[in-house]
Formats: sequence, C-alpha cells, structure tokens
Amino acid sequence: MKTDHWFYGLFQSAPDLVALLLPQGVSAAPSLGPDAPGDALYRFEAPELKAASHRLDGAFWPRSAEMGTAEQPVVLLEVQMHGKGGFKHRLGAQSFRFLQLHPQVQHLAVVVLVPHQRLNLGPARLPQQLQAFVDGVVWLSLEELGQQADLDPLLSLLTLPVRPEAELQASSQKILERRPDLLSAVQTILLERLPLLTRENLMEFATIPAKDLRHTRVAQEWIEEGRQEGRQEGEAKVVLRLLNRRCGLLSKATTARIKALPLEQLEALAEALLDFSGPADLAAWLAEHGCTS
Repeated sequence: MKTDHWFYGLFQSAPDLVALLLPQGVSAAPSLGPDAPGDALYRFEAPELKAASHRLDGAFWPRSAEMGTAEQPVVLLEVQMHGKGGFKHRLGAQSFRFLQLHPQVQHLAVVVLVPHQRLNLGPARLPQQLQAFVDGVVWLSLEELGQQADLDPLLSLLTLPVRPEAELQASSQKILERRPDLLSAVQTILLERLPLLTRENLMEFATIPAKDLRHTRVAQEWIEEGRQEGRQEGEAKVVLRLLNRRCGLLSKATTARIKALPLEQLEALAEALLDFSGPADLAAWLAEHGCTS
C-alpha cells in the first residue's frame, strides 16, 4: 500500500503533529489546515538535499526560533514502512548533510516512523560514530503506538495504515468522535486499505451521513481525476476503476459498453456513480441513458 503521500499530506496539513512524536510531547491539540494560526509551533517543508539527491520526508522548523531550542528543536521526520538494509547509514548521512546546509541549527531531533520494531533497517553492528547518532534518533513504532490507551486523535490517525482490518471501524469512529475535522484523512486511508469499500460501508465505518459523502474531498477527487485525463480513453479507465469498487467486478459486456460511451456520457456517469450502491443502479443508469447493447 502506498502511504507516503498520505503521511506527507497529513504532516503538511498539521505540522504541529510532529511535537506529539517527541519524547517530551505537547499537551495542546495541533492545528490542521493550510493556514496555520499565529500560535502554531512548526511550519513544514520537504527539502531536497541536492548533493545526496534525496528528498527528506519532512523538516519542521519552530516558529519561535529557527535554530531550535531544547523544548522545540528543529525536527527531521522520516516515514519508513518497508525494510531497507542501508537505511541507518542513509539517515545519518542526510541528517548531517542537512546540518551542513543549515549551520544555524543548534537543536535537532530526528524522528523515524516505522510500522513495527521488527523492520530490518540495517546491520546490528554499526560504526561507533553512527551508532551514537542512531541511539539519539526517536524510533516510533506505529504498532506499539496503536496499543496505547486514550491516544490523541491525530496520533491514533497515524496508526490507521498498520491497524488490523478488524480494528479499523472502531478506531475510525473513535477518531471522528473527537476530531470530526479529520474526516478527509480518515476517508483517504480507509479507501487505500479497503479499495472495494462501498458507499454504505464507508458511511458505516466513518459514520458519515449520506448527504455529506458526495461533498467530501475524496468524492470530489474521484470526479476530478476523470476530468483531468482530458481524453475519452482516460475517462473510461477511471470510471471503470471506480465502478469496480462500487459495483463489484463488471462483466466483459458491461465493460465494453462503458468503454464505448462518448466523453459527455462518461462524465455524467462519473458524477452519478457516487450514488450507486450496487450493479442494479449501474444497469438502471445505462438503460435510462439509452446505453443498451
């Protein structure tokens, strides 16, 4: 499952979330949204370290002092969801390269999110200097984090990509009870984890009123994804993918009929399918619009 963009978007929207990952933590609830309030602790960027040709997952700069302080250090964040033998060496190299490019930084914290502690990220024996650096890194296991009681909703949101499917419904509902503003982030990861989720399933999982589903960011992105293709073939491909999620695997005959629809009808179908609950709705739509074989 591709989660990098999801984590990137989440931290971009709520940069103060990184404060909750540090050992000392922060009691105030992080703000969410593109326009950070004046009392926000951090701003987010994803700088590219040109000499190493590697883009950091996230660099968080304290708004109070860009050199960092003991209480609010500059934070480098890496999300590593898969094993990689040379990761610890790369992490050390890019962290010190960052310090070389930003000599004003006096207080730095390096945080790595991993799905669990069993991930192979390098040899057990490291050079002494690298081991000293690795020992100072905050290694945060999402699996262990998910086992903690009464988590902050944003921290609980971080654990959704690794939670067992049996726990997704209760976890999602608990998050949204306390932070309904996290609806779009919850929807996005649920659709990634459960690609065949129907509208009714999604409403049940996230307790979303039917009248609200159509106007969510995810639903609008489904529509825009097809429109931006700009060609009938691209529109048909997107519509078929969404219909397979919504109505189950389509027959070859139905697939051929949809591929043959003109662009205008494909766009109308992309709008209408958000209200479909099964293959009967698709058949009724095709009949109503004269799309018979």
